[in-house]
Amino acid sequence: MNKLKVVFLDRDGVLNVKKDDYVKTVSELELFPFILEPLKKLQNAGFKIIIITNQSAINRGLTTHKEIQEIHSELKKFLKKDNISISGIYYCPHRPDENCTCRKPKPGLIHQAMNDFKIDINQSWFIGDSETDVEAGKSVGCKTLLISPELNFEQSIENILHT
Repeated sequence: MNKLKVVFLDRDGVLNVKKDDYVKTVSELELFPFILEPLKKLQNAGFKIIIITNQSAINRGLTTHKEIQEIHSELKKFLKKDNISISGIYYCPHRPDENCTCRKPKPGLIHQAMNDFKIDINQSWFIGDSETDVEAGKSVGCKTLLISPELNFEQSIENILHT
């Protein structure tokens, strides 16, 4: 069986607007419209898409697992309209002070995805908007890209497709 090429994506700030007080409900979710075409290109190039996201608002008592799952269902529904599928969504509910193994920059969620899917980590990428995303990806051997004013989401995907 062939191993999968995966693009791991952070959620907030990459696929949707990041909020200072967290995205806690579906009504607070503002998906970026420009993600559709690049994600379609990734999928057409044979990449699977997996989301890896820290969601400490849960253990801060600001939202619940159920609400986070509803947000993720809405995200999947939005993408499915354009025939884009997400292979998995992994999230860490812990606060930074809980020192868990799943909160980025630690690679616990990536390891979980690697256990769930047969992933070729050397052909896989992690795109995020923070250094913790980059650190998590590098720690498992992924190539990484940091979303910034100099490198937007669409450019990141083009970089992957032309590497």
